[in-house]
Amino acid sequence: MQWFDALVQGILLGGMYAQYALGMALMFGVMRIVNVSHGDLVILLSLVGISLSASFGLGPFTVMVALVPLAVGLGWLLQKAILNRVVGDDPLPSLIATFGLSLALQNLMLQIWSANSRSLPGGGIESKSVQIGGIYIGLLPMIVLVFAIGLTFALDLMLKRSRFGRALRAAAADVEAAAMTGINPRRVYAAATAIAVGILGFAAVFQSLRSTVAPADGGAQLIYAFEAVIIGGMGSVWGAFIGSMVLGISQAIGFRIDPGFGVLAGHLVFLVVLATRPQGLFGKG
Repeated sequence: MQWFDALVQGILLGGMYAQYALGMALMFGVMRIVNVSHGDLVILLSLVGISLSASFGLGPFTVMVALVPLAVGLGWLLQKAILNRVVGDDPLPSLIATFGLSLALQNLMLQIWSANSRSLPGGGIESKSVQIGGIYIGLLPMIVLVFAIGLTFALDLMLKRSRFGRALRAAAADVEAAAMTGINPRRVYAAATAIAVGILGFAAVFQSLRSTVAPADGGAQLIYAFEAVIIGGMGSVWGAFIGSMVLGISQAIGFRIDPGFGVLAGHLVFLVVLATRPQGLFGKG
């Protein structure tokens, strides 16, 4: 029963990682933009959400309604002001630019919120659980998983069926050829980054409900998102979702083996996939 419980808890943990990974799958997997500030944006949005809740007495889902549009605007501004100036075939300029942005965001957050950890009050939802078949499942992790599935389905549908999705894939494949067909790559990329960061608005609320957040926590979210995308395969939205499940399950099983082995187990699975199938589980060879 304990291993079945580990499997269930790993899937629920993977739902949280999927919300980190979807934005990364769009920027890194589709647009080939290396956004090192990905995790810091999650923490920044989390801290903004906590401040909104404390200042106006908002509940977590009201905070989400306010935070997601703010995240969309932040993503659009990020692409327009910074990434459009460095995007190209060489990923190094975007990596350097977002690394600098990451350092700037960390220092900004330290100045505004200090190094103290904070969390978003959920009115008791974060501690509620339901008993199913002899195991207890947290209500909040189940909500997180449902949101992750919905966001994955919507993002995949948008990329495959919408005019915007086709324009984005065309611009990512060949910017010059896409421009010749009337597509404005810079405008398409700005909209895509707005969506990617907008998804982080959901992740920020759930992350601050599940645990405390501090300005220095962005690195962990970046690593988990990156590993999930690589495990699943670049360019595959559902691959990023499955990669998140693999990462969450491996960590949950690792925690059952030894409390100090959980995070390392996820890293080891990532290294095994990278060594044996570099294109990822669902990537093309």
